Amino acid sequence: MKILEKYIIRRAFYAFAMTLVAMTGVVWATQALRQLDLVTSKGQTIVQFISITMLAMPFLIVIVAPFALMIALILVLNALSGDSELIVIDATGGSRFLVLKPVLIFATAIMALVAFNSLYLSPMGLSKLRSEITRVRADLVANIVKPGRFISVEDGLTFHIRNRSGNGTLDGLLLHDTRDEDTAFTYQAETGEIVEAADKTLLVMRNGTIQRRPKNQGDISIVRFESYAFDLSNLIPEASQPVYKASERSTANLMAPARNDAYALQNPEKLQTELYDRFSQPLYSLAFGVIVFAFLGKARTTRQNRSVAVLGAISACVGLRTIGFGVTSMADGNVGVLALLFIVPLMGIAIASWFIFREQAGPAPKWLTHRSEQLSALIERIAERLSGRNVGGAS
Repeated sequence: MKILEKYIIRRAFYAFAMTLVAMTGVVWATQALRQLDLVTSKGQTIVQFISITMLAMPFLIVIVAPFALMIALILVLNALSGDSELIVIDATGGSRFLVLKPVLIFATAIMALVAFNSLYLSPMGLSKLRSEITRVRADLVANIVKPGRFISVEDGLTFHIRNRSGNGTLDGLLLHDTRDEDTAFTYQAETGEIVEAADKTLLVMRNGTIQRRPKNQGDISIVRFESYAFDLSNLIPEASQPVYKASERSTANLMAPARNDAYALQNPEKLQTELYDRFSQPLYSLAFGVIVFAFLGKARTTRQNRSVAVLGAISACVGLRTIGFGVTSMADGNVGVLALLFIVPLMGIAIASWFIFREQAGPAPKWLTHRSEQLSALIERIAERLSGRNVGGAS
């Protein structure tokens, strides 16, 4: 690899890494806040909360990485132009392909990263997230104990709490238990906390009283306590088996779902759309790389305004990805529409490449022609296999 190629790739990598971290962090924060109340209701620590919500990070990277690549290449190519490096290359007789090659190498590397996340890490993370959310939703505190309300957990057992703090502590706890045939119990405590120990779920109450009143006759007895544990094990519903959506299933499962899979039998079109979408998403990284170079890869003097070129690159990339999202939403298992999932990014690559070759005097180098032919052949084989599998499944 030449010094110029290493130089461009290194600068692009630094810009891409910083942009990816910033953009993914912002998107993750907005998504994590949606699950904040649900996940923390059982009293998880902030570390547990972050570890659960981080399971969606590979999915976010699939969406954000092409845009981070776009921003990184815009910054790098703008810097090369601003420092007159592109002009020097052009003035010394260097071809635009000297800069295009490292751009394509870097875009291909990001495409591989997105493909790995799209085909493997993203569905694995989303499936684990679904399992964790299902487990939390089966929790007593998350679903039954609501602040300010009297909730009947089962016949003869009523809960009331004044408030539930962020760390899971229950304030102003009242528990009325009339399940015993002879005696009614009323528990009052300043605070309470759900604790899991020895395969049991316990409600540990602190600083309170127990009132025992015979149902037939007799005096009420009151016992004060500093700490008292109430067994909730028989009240905790067992977590049901999570139903995994198409985006939460492995690529192998999308290709060959189980015969008794109820979700797959009811939604075959969603599985097909998700499968095609996973294979087509990485292509946007390469498309964005070629589009940005088509707008900003040409040497310009300091007197020429590059703002229009930057705006054009951003608009073209955002417009292309928006069309891709629209096709995904309209697919619904239609084979003809599903083919557009590949055609849209490939058209972006083809049109941008045409503009690059049109402005470049002389034939394209052999390495670029050879790599383009290999990429086209690979994409055609993937599309043929997916189409053949789809036809076989339909028959």
